Amino acid sequence: MPIGPGPDDPENDNYDPAWHDQDTPFRRWIASKLAARNGVSPEFATVYAPANRYHGLNDEAENTISLITGTSPEEVREAHTADLADWKLEQQLRDHPDLAVVDADLNRIQQR
Repeated sequence: MPIGPGPDDPENDNYDPAWHDQDTPFRRWIASKLAARNGVSPEFATVYAPANRYHGLNDEAENTISLITGTSPEEVREAHTADLADWKLEQQLRDHPDLAVVDADLNRIQQR
């Protein structure tokens, strides 16, 4: 039996199990910074991404990410802001399925 609250417990009302696997630009950014530093697992990104999209980042989270990734709080904020811009585009594509077809076609063209 695991220690601590599970995904269905009240302490985790804002928890989404998909966050363990959801690939986001912010997660990739954190993981790439951690890869350059030995000793910190890239799984650390799961703590902050993609939760950053739903809950934002407070100063404590920015400072923690900054410290562990060896970056400045400004760089963390920039990566977070870029992730939100990506998410906004993602939401627009979901709201307008016809744009998703165009986006998929553009991706296919780019990969040629």
